[in-house]
Amino acid sequence: MDRQLEILAVCGVGMGSSLMLKMTAEDALRALGIEARVENTDVSTARGMTPDVVIGQGMHTSEIADLAPVVITISDFLDKEGLEVQLRERLTEQGWLS
Repeated sequence: MDRQLEILAVCGVGMGSSLMLKMTAEDALRALGIEARVENTDVSTARGMTPDVVIGQGMHTSEIADLAPVVITISDFLDKEGLEVQLRERLTEQGWLS
């Protein structure tokens, strides 16, 4: 990709859990050597944004599944390795990671 990825960490209210997920995503991206801007937000605000990747729990990502080319559903906000695997797979599918 010729520009920095835009990633949203989404939760229902956009505070505590999305902030934890943002930090986990930043760690996973750093481990993959990917430059990205990660923001945390709530579902309502996310609807007005145009990210490349959305990360969140299934109950939230199902509401915004069409928001980004890559939507990753997670079950553990602190599972850096699990998120790293999903990011590697999905970003490779998009041709953003080789």
